[in-house]
Amino acid sequence: MKRFASLFWLIIVAFFFFQCDTLTRIKNPKPETNLNEANTETEKQTAKYKPVIGFTGKKYYPPSESVASKQKKDSLLAIAQVNYEEYPDSLDCNIWVGRRTAYLWQYHKSIEIYTQGIEKHPDAPELYRHRGHRYISIRMLDEAIADFEKAAQLVEGRPIQIEPDGIPNSINQPLSNLQFNIWYHWGLAYYLKGDFAKAAELYEKCMDFAINADLIVATVDWLYMSLRRNGQKDKAVRWLRYVDPNMKIIENKSYFHRLLMYKGKYAEEDLFNFEAESLDAQLDLVTQGYGVGNWHYYNDDQEKAKAIYEQLLATDYWSAFGYLAAEADMKNAFKKR
Repeated sequence: MKRFASLFWLIIVAFFFFQCDTLTRIKNPKPETNLNEANTETEKQTAKYKPVIGFTGKKYYPPSESVASKQKKDSLLAIAQVNYEEYPDSLDCNIWVGRRTAYLWQYHKSIEIYTQGIEKHPDAPELYRHRGHRYISIRMLDEAIADFEKAAQLVEGRPIQIEPDGIPNSINQPLSNLQFNIWYHWGLAYYLKGDFAKAAELYEKCMDFAINADLIVATVDWLYMSLRRNGQKDKAVRWLRYVDPNMKIIENKSYFHRLLMYKGKYAEEDLFNFEAESLDAQLDLVTQGYGVGNWHYYNDDQEKAKAIYEQLLATDYWSAFGYLAAEADMKNAFKKR
């Protein structure tokens, strides 16, 4: 009996220890969603955050999020960190720690994580692709371009490789792929530098990897804008033949709506007539709004374009591509005006 009693208490103690260790390492999110608490927490985090310096010299810090949203991201990062600690040589674990860190606006830290991963996996195009993306987020475009060029070299000859989503879409099915994301972000880096000819060249190549409607509209949109900004209107218009109002779009509806405006199916007011309060709404506003502002720019109404850009830059979603593009235009396209 004593042996059974000892075994019983040993199991109880082991169970208790396991529970404490698990709760310490991975905290479950609480249901509290008070925005004031979220703002207070954001202020605490800001004091420890290395700001991102924008193209115009403005310093950017993480925007306020609800407690529920922040806790969910923290929890997912904690899980990724536990997995990485257990499997430190795993490429996937390294990627996910970097991605989860970036979702918390910790872009400098995510770059450090990817750099450490490259030391272990120097021939992994995935790490250069993700680090390049985050170099764009912190406005280091030359470094981003170098990473995408390296990723393109390393991925050559591979079959198309689907990338898992960090934030699942409405059908819980990933739509993008590694090759697409290399060329898509590579083109964006050149677009932000104002090299629209090179951006268009890369987006044309990106179309080879646009294997569904969502990827087609995302690529054609930036390709169209690159060509218009490069003075190639006729060629830009020809690319709009890939866009049909009946396309089934899962994720990239903002790009789709912009393209339908270029085709005359939507009016400007259809894209730019809503209040943006939540971060998600601000993302839609910035994405669609940049298309509208840019449309005015290359149709010779720069003052209207500038007014729209200023409205976009008053939002908090400073990592959105439309925000970066508006910021770059304010520095470059309007610097002599």
